[in-house]
Amino acid sequence: MAHRDLLPPLNPARAFEATGRLLSITKAADELCVTPAAVSRQVRALEQFLGTALFVRARGGLELTPAGARYLSDLIPLFATLRAATLAVTGRHTASNTLRIRSPATFAVRWLIPRLAGFHQQHKHIDVQVTTSFLPLDFQREDIDAGIQLGDGQWPGMRTLQLMRNELVPVAAPTLRLRFKKQLASQTLLHSMARSDDWMLWLRAAGVRDVNPAQGMKYETSLLAYQAAIEGHGVAIAQKALIEKELADHTLVAPLSPTLDRGGYTYYFAWPSGKPPSAALRAFHDWLAGMVEA
Repeated sequence: MAHRDLLPPLNPARAFEATGRLLSITKAADELCVTPAAVSRQVRALEQFLGTALFVRARGGLELTPAGARYLSDLIPLFATLRAATLAVTGRHTASNTLRIRSPATFAVRWLIPRLAGFHQQHKHIDVQVTTSFLPLDFQREDIDAGIQLGDGQWPGMRTLQLMRNELVPVAAPTLRLRFKKQLASQTLLHSMARSDDWMLWLRAAGVRDVNPAQGMKYETSLLAYQAAIEGHGVAIAQKALIEKELADHTLVAPLSPTLDRGGYTYYFAWPSGKPPSAALRAFHDWLAGMVEA
C-alpha cells in the first residue's frame, strides 16, 4: 500500500502513521523507501516526545495502544488530505491500482486497519488509501471508490456488503465495579455523537427507566468514548465487535445484560452501483467477504 514520493521526507508522525496503518515496521519502511531501523527510530522519538507508548508487541506483531489508536485516527485524514494536496500541485493522477476507501474513524481503527496487512500480503500491487469521516457517503461529490457506512444498507445508487453484527453492550473499566443496572443512575454515561441514540435504545431494551439516556459526556466518535471508558471516566455503550480485544484482556468489562442486537442496522461496505467495479475494488470486496465469512 505504497504512497511513494507523495509526501515530504520522513518525520516521526509520518513514520507512525504508516506503521499504524500497516501494523508493521518492515512494511512501513518499504512504503516510505527507508530502512526499518529508520522507521523504528522515528516512532521511538515520537513516543518519547508524547510521553506514551503507541504500540505494543503481541502475537508476533504490532498492536496499537489505546493512545496510539486515538492518535492514528486523527492522523489518517490529515495525511490523506496532504497526499491529495500534493497530487493536485504536482499534477499527478491516481493510478488504476489505487483504491480510495472512506470509513468512520472508529471502524477504521478498530476493525479495518488491523486487518489491512492481510489484504496487502495478498495484493501487494494495490495501494489502499483510507480516509475517515462519519458523514454519509456521496460518490457523486467525493473522490473515493468505496466506503464503509453505518445504517440499514439500503441506499440509492449503492451496492452493499454487511460487515458485522451490531450488538450493543454497556462497557466500563473493571475499576468501576459495575455489576447491576441500578448502578447506572450514579454513573457518567459516555456517548458518541455519531451514534446518539444507542444509550436510549439499550436502556429501553433493558427496562431501565430511572436513567436519563441523554445525560453524561459526549464525544465526536465512539473511538473516543471507548477510550474514556478504558480510562475509567464512565460507562460507554459499545458495539461488541469493535471492543473484542479489550473484553478479552479485561481492559473493559461488559457485565450488564441484555446484549441488544440491532439487526440489519450495522456497518456495510458500499460502492457505486452505476458502473462496473475496478479489478482493485473487486479484489477488496472479495477479501472483505472472506473476512466476514471467517
